[in-house]
Amino acid sequence: MTFVETSKLRLFGRAWLTLFVAMLVSVAASMLQAAEAKDLKGVALIVGQSRYEHIAALPNPANDARDMAKMLTDLGFDARNVTDRDASKLKRDLERFVEDAEGADVALIYYSGHGIEAGGENYLVPVDADVSSLKDADQALVPISAVIDELKKTVPVTIVLLDACRTNPFPSSAVVRRAPTASAEPIGAGGLEPVRGARALGNEPAADASLGTVIGFAAEPGRPALDGAAGENSPYAAALLRHLAAMKGTEFGSVMRMVTEEVYLDTKAKQRPWVNESLRRLLYFGVAPLEPTGDDGLITGERRQLLLTISELPDPKRAQVELASLQQGVPLDALYGVLRALGTEKIPEDPTDLRKVLDAQAERLKKMMSERAALRTDDPEIKRLVASADKAIGQGAIATARKFLDDAVGRVEATNDTVDQAEELIKQKRIADAEIYAKRADASALVFDYGRGAAEHRRARDRDRASRRGRADLSRFAGCVRTCERRSQLGRRPEQSRQRAVEDRRTRERPEALERGGGGDACHAGKAPARQGSPRLGFLAEQSWPRALCALRT
Repeated sequence: MTFVETSKLRLFGRAWLTLFVAMLVSVAASMLQAAEAKDLKGVALIVGQSRYEHIAALPNPANDARDMAKMLTDLGFDARNVTDRDASKLKRDLERFVEDAEGADVALIYYSGHGIEAGGENYLVPVDADVSSLKDADQALVPISAVIDELKKTVPVTIVLLDACRTNPFPSSAVVRRAPTASAEPIGAGGLEPVRGARALGNEPAADASLGTVIGFAAEPGRPALDGAAGENSPYAAALLRHLAAMKGTEFGSVMRMVTEEVYLDTKAKQRPWVNESLRRLLYFGVAPLEPTGDDGLITGERRQLLLTISELPDPKRAQVELASLQQGVPLDALYGVLRALGTEKIPEDPTDLRKVLDAQAERLKKMMSERAALRTDDPEIKRLVASADKAIGQGAIATARKFLDDAVGRVEATNDTVDQAEELIKQKRIADAEIYAKRADASALVFDYGRGAAEHRRARDRDRASRRGRADLSRFAGCVRTCERRSQLGRRPEQSRQRAVEDRRTRERPEALERGGGGDACHAGKAPARQGSPRLGFLAEQSWPRALCALRT
C-alpha cells in the first residue's frame, strides 16, 4: 500500500517537472519569435496630381493616392497623403518627408501624376506647370534623383513607386533646360527612364549604410503607361493595391514581380512595369491588412503563384501565348494558367509543339466560355460555384476553377436521390395526364368530333412521350391520332366525293362480312341504320360510330 502511494507521489512530481520545462520552452520560443517578428518602422508619402491647370488633367491620380494611403496605413506605415500640389508645395512636402524619415527602417514614396524625362533626369510635374516651366526645370519642376539621394543617407531602405509614365503633356517640339543657361534636352517621347542612383550594386562596397533602393516604374523605360478608366485606379495602382498585401509572407522583390505581371495581364500585354532594384537583403513587412477570404482568397492565392511563373517565362514563349490569345480570342490570363497547370518543366521547347498545345487548349476555353449561358439551375450553391469557376478561369487560376467544379459535382451527386424522386413524381403525373387527354379524345369521337379527338390524342401522345413510357403506349396514341385524322378529313369532303367514298368502302367490306357470316367484329362490320333524305347523316351513322367504339375498346 505504501509502495503504491510512493509511486503516485513520484509520478505526480515528474508530471509537474515536465509541465514546468514545457512552460519555460514555450516562453522562450515566444520571446524568440517576438524578437524575430519585430516590425519595421515605415514612413510613406503619397502624392496624387489630378487637377493640372495648364496641361491635360488626369482623372485617376487622386483616387490612386487616396487608396494607396489607406492600404499603406493598413500595412503599418506612417503614411501622409497630399494631392494637387504646385511646385513650391510639392518640394516642401518632399523636404519634410526626408526629415521625418530619419530613423525609419523604410521610406516609401508613391507618386501618381504627370512625369517626364529629359537628359537622364526624371521630373515630377506640379499642377501649376506650363511650357515656360521647361526653361528652368530644376526650379519649376521636381527632379526625383536628388530626393532619392537624400533619403539614402538616413534610411536603410528607400522605395519609390512612380505611376508617372503617362504620355508627354507638353508639345512634342518642347525642350528642357535644367537652368536658364543650361543646354537644351529633348523630352523623352515614351515616359520615364531609369533613375540615377538605383543601379545594381553587385559586389561593390557600400558607400553608405543603405541596404538598397527600389525604384518601381509603371511602365518599361521609354514606354508610356495607361491611366485607366475615369473614376477608377490606374492599372499600376490597382495591381499595387491587390498585391502589396502579400508582403506579410512574401519577399518584396517577389511582390513587385507580381505587380509587374498583373499589369501586363490586365492591359493585355500593352503595359509592363519595370523595377530597378538594388536591395542587399531580402525585405519582408511584418504587418499586412486582411487578405481576401472564401472563393476570392483561393483565386488570389493561385493567381499570385501564376504571376511569379509568368515572370520567369522567356520572351519568345510570352510572344507565342500573346499571339494565341489574340488569334483565338481567349483571355491571356487563362492561357498562362493552362501552361502553369501543365508545369513549367513540361512546356514544349519547340515553338511548333507549343503552338499546338496553346491552340488546343484555346479551343477548349472558347467552348467553355460559349457554354456559360447554357447553364440552367435553380440551386444557388451550384450557381455560386460555377460563377466562381468562371472567374477563376478568367484569372488563370485553373486548379482553383477545377476545385470549384468538383464541389459543384459533389453538390449534384448529393442531391441525386431527391432529383430522382422528383422525376418519378413528374413521370407519374404525365402518365395520368395522358390518360385524361385520351379519355377526352374518345369522348370527342363519340360525338363525331374527330378533329378535336385527333388533337386530344396528339396531346396524350406528347404527354406519354414526355414520361418516357414504352413504345407500345406511344403506338396506341399514334394509331388513334391517325384514325381520328382520317375520319376528320373524310368528314370534310364534298358531298359527291364523300358519297363515292362510302360506296367504295361498302364494296370493300361486303366480302369480308359475308365470309365471316355477317357476325364479324363490330369495329369492322357493324352498321347503324341510315336516315333517309340525309346522305351526310347517313354516312356518319353508317361509317363513323364503329371507329368511336374501336377507340373506346382500345
